[in-house]
Amino acid sequence: MVRKFTGFGSAALLLAACSVSSERADAEPGKNRATLLVGNKSEDSLSFIDLASGTETARRNTGKMPHEIAISPDGRLAAVVSYGGETIDIFDIMAMERIETVSLAPVRRPHGILWLDDGRIIATAEGSDSIAIVSPPTGETQQREVSTIPTGQQGSHMLVVTPDKSRAFVTNMQSGTVSVLDLVAMTKISDLPAGTEPEGLAITPDGATVWVADRQSDELHIFDATSLERLESIPTGSFPIRVAISPDGKTAITSNLGNGTLGLFDVATRKPTGNIEISGTADSRQVTILFSNDGKKLYVAETGPDTVAEVDLAAGTVTRRFSVGADGDGLGIAFDSENVQD
Repeated sequence: MVRKFTGFGSAALLLAACSVSSERADAEPGKNRATLLVGNKSEDSLSFIDLASGTETARRNTGKMPHEIAISPDGRLAAVVSYGGETIDIFDIMAMERIETVSLAPVRRPHGILWLDDGRIIATAEGSDSIAIVSPPTGETQQREVSTIPTGQQGSHMLVVTPDKSRAFVTNMQSGTVSVLDLVAMTKISDLPAGTEPEGLAITPDGATVWVADRQSDELHIFDATSLERLESIPTGSFPIRVAISPDGKTAITSNLGNGTLGLFDVATRKPTGNIEISGTADSRQVTILFSNDGKKLYVAETGPDTVAEVDLAAGTVTRRFSVGADGDGLGIAFDSENVQD
C-alpha cells in the first residue's frame, strides 16, 4: 500500500536562501572549506563545525530531538529529522539558517534519512512502521508530495538505498528484520531475518552487498543486495550500533558503543582487520560514524561528553575532538563553494 499526501515548504525563503548561498559561493571562489553538521538531540539544535579551524561557528534551533542528517546532492542544503515529532527541517548550510520545515504528518518519528541524487528525500518513520518519500519542491508554491511504504515491522530505524534507486533496505529493531522495499513499484519485497536487534546498516558503493549491525548479538550480517541471500555473519565488538563503508568500498567499520571502539573489516574477504580505540569506554555513548569524502578520516559522535572525535584512519588515532551540543549524534559533512564531492 502506498499513501500520498501533500505539504508546502517555505518557498520564498527557500529560493532566497539558495540565492544567497550561490552568491556567497561565487564571491569566494576556490575556497574548499568543509562544515560538519551535528544534530544535538537533547537540546533540539544543530551545530555547525568549521573543520578547518575545529570551531563551532553557529548553533541553530531544530524540531524536537534532531537525529540523522542528509546533505543535498549539490551540497548546499541539509535535511534534519525531528525524531521526537513528525517533521524534517531544511537548512541552508552556508547561511546557517533553517529555510523550510516539511511536515510528514501523520507519519511520526522520522529517524534514518537520505537525500537522493534525483532530489527525493527518504526517511524511516519509526512511529509509523514505514518509510516516507518526500518529493522535490515543484511549482511556484514549491509544493512537496509525501508518499509512504509500510514495512509492517516494528522499529523501522535506519535505511540505505541501492545506487540505481530501485530498492531500499530498512532495519526493524524490534522485529529483528531488514525490510526490502521496491522504490519503483512502491511495495515491500521481503523481510530478512537479521538477528536480535538490528540497527545500523550500510551498502557497498557498487550496491552489491548490505551490511547490518545486530547490536544485541554483536554481529555483522552481510546480505547479497540482489538475491537477498545472507552471505555471512561476522562477530564484532561490543554493541555495534552503526556500520559505515568507506567511499572506495574496501573497508567496513562498526561503531561499538559497548567499549568505545571502532571495528575494521575487509569488505572483500569479510574478515576483521583490527580495532581503533576512541574513548575505550561505554561511558562515551559512541553512536554515529561518518567517513570524510576521501575516506581518510572518520567522524565519531560521542553523546556522553558531547563531543565528536576526528579519526585518522591510516594512523588509527584520534586527532581532534570538537565540542557540540547536548547528545550530539547525527552527522553530516558539506563542502563550500567549488569543492565538489570527489
